Amino acid sequence: MASNIAILGSTGSIGVQTLDVARNLGIRVSVLAANSNIELLTRQAREFRPLMVSISDSSLAGELEKNLRGSGIEVYSGPEGLKAAVSIADVDTVVVSIVGIAGLMPTIDAIRSGKNVALANKETLVTAGPIVMNEAEKRGVTVFPVDSEHSAIYQCLAANRKQDVERLILTASGGPFRGMKLNELANVTVAQALKHPNWNMGSKITIDSATLMNKGLEVIEARWLFGFTPDKIKVVVHPQSIIHSMVEYKDGSVIGQLGSPDMRIPIQLSLTWPERASNNFSRLDLLKCGSLTFEEPDTDTFRCLTLAYNALEAGGTMPAVMNGANEAAVRLFLEGRIGFCKIPSLIEKVMMAHTVNTSPDLDDIIEVDKWARRMVGDNICM
Repeated sequence: MASNIAILGSTGSIGVQTLDVARNLGIRVSVLAANSNIELLTRQAREFRPLMVSISDSSLAGELEKNLRGSGIEVYSGPEGLKAAVSIADVDTVVVSIVGIAGLMPTIDAIRSGKNVALANKETLVTAGPIVMNEAEKRGVTVFPVDSEHSAIYQCLAANRKQDVERLILTASGGPFRGMKLNELANVTVAQALKHPNWNMGSKITIDSATLMNKGLEVIEARWLFGFTPDKIKVVVHPQSIIHSMVEYKDGSVIGQLGSPDMRIPIQLSLTWPERASNNFSRLDLLKCGSLTFEEPDTDTFRCLTLAYNALEAGGTMPAVMNGANEAAVRLFLEGRIGFCKIPSLIEKVMMAHTVNTSPDLDDIIEVDKWARRMVGDNICM
C-alpha cells in the first residue's frame, strides 16, 4: 500500500478525485503538480501541506510563491519542477494524471527514480509502451493502471494463469453519440460532445470517448500493460458502464469486474493493491441496474478505433504519430476550428504520410509527436 504520494495533474479531474481518495485513506501527499490552475493548487497545498508544489506554467510561479508565502512549501516550475517532483526521496508512488504526451517524461523520470507509478495517463503507454515497461521491469517498480478498464483486467487476471487467457474484453460506453451515423454527426457541437452519459472526466478524454479513440488508446495500453497481442484484445460497447472490462479464458469462463462508474474506486485500488480499503464511495445496487447490454462498436462511423488498431499493428513510431495527431485534432475541435467528423480524417492523413521507425528511442518519439502536430495544422483546410 502506498504511504506517501506525488500527484502530477492534481487540479484535473483524476487529480481532484485522487485527493479525495487520499483523504479517505489518510495517505500523505508530499507533492502536488499542476499545469496552470494556481487558485485550486493553492487551496490544495494549504489543505494537504505537501513538501513541494510545481506549476508547469513558469510565468505563474511568482504568484504561486506569493500565495504560499510562510507555509514552508517549496515552489518549483516548468519541466525541472516535474523532474524534482518525482524524485523526492519520501515519495513511494507517483500518480500520473497529466493529460497527453506531456505525461511521458515525468513517468519515465519517476520509474528511473525507483517510484511505483499509478498511471492515469493513456498517452504514456500508447506512445512509448515498450520503453516504459522495460524501464519498470529493469528497476523492479510497478506500473499500476488507474483507468477503470485496465484496473478491471488487472483484477480479473490476478488469480489466474496468463497462459490460460483467450482474450481481453474492453468495454466501452459508446459515448454521447452511440447509434448515430456520419450524416448525423456532421454538425454536433463541442457542448454535445462533452456530455458523457456515465463518467465525469476532463475535456480531452471526453472527446476521445465520443470518437471511440479513447477505447483505441486503451487497446494499445492493454497491449503493453498485459503483454497480449492485438488479436487477443476485443472491444465491446456496454452502454451502462457497469462491467468495466472482462477476461475470457480458454475453458469458456468469462470473469468481469463490476462497480459504479466512480473513478475513485480504481484510483484507490491503485494505491492499496493488493489490499482493499473501506470507503464511502458510491456502491453498485444490482437490483437497480436493469438490463446489461452489449453491442459491436460501429467502426464505420467511429473510425478512430480502427485507426488505433492499425497504429498498433504498424508499431514503432506509428502509435505516437496517431496520438499526436489526435491530440492536435481534438484541441482544434474544442477550439471550434474543425468539425467533429474532421478529427479521424486528419489523424488518418497524418498516419498515411508517416514512414515508421520500427525501433524508436524517446527522442524519436518526442520528435514524431511534434511532426504529427505540425502535419495536423498543415492539413486543416484539406
